Amino acid sequence: MTENITVTIDMSGLPCPAPLLGAKKIIDDLQAGQTMRLLSDCPGSSDDLFAWCKYTGNEMVSTDKQADGKTAYVLRKAGGASTTPIAHATLDMRGVSCPGPILEAKKLLDAMKSGEVLQLLSDCPGAMDDIKSWEKSVSIELLATQPMARGAQEFYLRKK
Repeated sequence: MTENITVTIDMSGLPCPAPLLGAKKIIDDLQAGQTMRLLSDCPGSSDDLFAWCKYTGNEMVSTDKQADGKTAYVLRKAGGASTTPIAHATLDMRGVSCPGPILEAKKLLDAMKSGEVLQLLSDCPGAMDDIKSWEKSVSIELLATQPMARGAQEFYLRKK
């Protein structure tokens, strides 16, 4: 990972809501835009942290399942330079298997103006590969991806 981590905390072995409370305590002391890495083995941490980020404006930069069963969460304190593009439309395709998300996104993007951005939400494991292939063959640009809870991803696609 190329992200510059300001602080790392290991909340392994602690049940929820301890990892969330630990994250709040640390991130409150960070400057806007700084990042923290939180390690947790509590299965509820993912949902807690994603919901908390959505509520507070802090950003879940990445999640990474570790070989030892822990998950590493990288969070960025709100107020720094945002890496999330502003979407003109949102298409929630969670629960729809591939190629459904791509087919529906194509229909919506065809109706959009050049330069507009579509936020596509998908939990299909093949969506990332499909979008990268689609980007090479048509007039879209993948601006950003962000992880969501339960294995879903946000994709920001701009019509060229």
